[in-house]
Amino acid sequence: MKIPAVMIAAMASGSGKTTIACSLMAALKEKGKRVAACKCGPDYIDPMFHREVLGIDSENLDLFFCGEEMLRKNYMRHAKGAKITVVEGVMGYYDGMVLDLDRASSYDVARTLGIPVILVLPCRGMGLSVLAPLKGLMEFRKDSNIRGVILNRISPMLYPRMKKLIETGMAEMGHQIRVVGYVPENEAFQIDSRHLGLLLPEEIPGLKARMGRAARVLEESVDLDAILEIAEDAKALEDEQTDESGLCKFVESVGMSEVHLTKVTEPKQADEAGPVIGIARDEAFGFYYKDNIELLKALGCQILYFSPLRDEKLPKQVDGILLGGGYPEVYARQLAENKGMREDVRRRITEGLPCIAECGGFLYLQKELEGEDGIVYPMAGALEGAAVKKERLVRFGYMELEAQEDGAYLRKGEKIRGHEFHYWDSSENGQSCLAVKPDGVRSWQAIQVQGNIFAGFPHLYWESCPRFAKRFVETCLEYRKKKGD
Repeated sequence: MKIPAVMIAAMASGSGKTTIACSLMAALKEKGKRVAACKCGPDYIDPMFHREVLGIDSENLDLFFCGEEMLRKNYMRHAKGAKITVVEGVMGYYDGMVLDLDRASSYDVARTLGIPVILVLPCRGMGLSVLAPLKGLMEFRKDSNIRGVILNRISPMLYPRMKKLIETGMAEMGHQIRVVGYVPENEAFQIDSRHLGLLLPEEIPGLKARMGRAARVLEESVDLDAILEIAEDAKALEDEQTDESGLCKFVESVGMSEVHLTKVTEPKQADEAGPVIGIARDEAFGFYYKDNIELLKALGCQILYFSPLRDEKLPKQVDGILLGGGYPEVYARQLAENKGMREDVRRRITEGLPCIAECGGFLYLQKELEGEDGIVYPMAGALEGAAVKKERLVRFGYMELEAQEDGAYLRKGEKIRGHEFHYWDSSENGQSCLAVKPDGVRSWQAIQVQGNIFAGFPHLYWESCPRFAKRFVETCLEYRKKKGD
């Protein structure tokens, strides 16, 4: 299966990958190309920008969450039919799941999928020195697959000279690379950030129009035809028959070794017989892996979105709820003022409503939450604990959770993979699971399991343990039956 694709990568975070990737997608879409979007790593926010630009979901490509075989299957399923797939890299090009490994890095994803790479190279205030990092990046791994460069934050007047300097200089060192364009200083490419990254798309007035302006700039400053030519050099992948749900299971789950994933069941269509899963989605909650929601649909679930900010109560028909990550600390006052929703969440969960809460959702279930404004607000109170802001990042990165006791969704000894990224902490993080970093050295207690509740800071990737999702759905069906009785 041939999937024309390019990866937009960089030497470090903060180089402009997201805005350039989004504006490139918009420019290619304007050119009449059917574009598919992907994001390396566990990021939630950048795919939201992709969705805003293209109007379709973006796929996370993560080699820690799933093995190479499942990554290829998910990628082929997502990109099928697209004329070009634009993959946004994560962090620095070779930065992997631990400090000294390139495992699960953008490079690792590009290598696995055979995707040619275009580097975003900030070069404001640079001349000949630009060759040194570029040479280093290309030679650090012999199969770097770096095929092109976009120069960021330079003037139209300087660009022709820099293009000649780079292409000639790299050729003299034995590297053929194309400088395919540049990005000038322009407000259309500037997006504000906060503690977890970029502001959410819905928080940026006129984002789509801004990306449209950025796309028009790129149409003039970047050679789109050259990018399409580079994309055609992507490696053909074997088009194996796969189930559309991406369901998988462990056939090997020893320590932190590579996970090999295979199909466990045929997908089902959501129907009236399936449980109704309420998913919190608004400005305060919105961090969900698309694969997790597709897994629920494959298990026959109906999905119903609700807003803890604006809805007065939970939808009456829900048989289970997901409270995902997001920014409840930014909207703490509004969440607290919506007393009807807080009380209904606490009452329904106390009555047995199955609930999975991750990071921001975990904070919402506790008794109190310190808002970004420093004021402590009441929350749902379905769990013990108070959440407070810390002066620095509490935890960041991948981990594997191992259940320390039998719970409704995860049995003792079973493992599921996830990711943490938070500046807030809780007085009651839970002790139902042991979280272990990929290096196997660092670990800590995590997760509150109380009957029908599974809540904690980790954002979970359910396909790394589909039994977790299956048990959640079964528990939701049991709850609906009892509710009907």
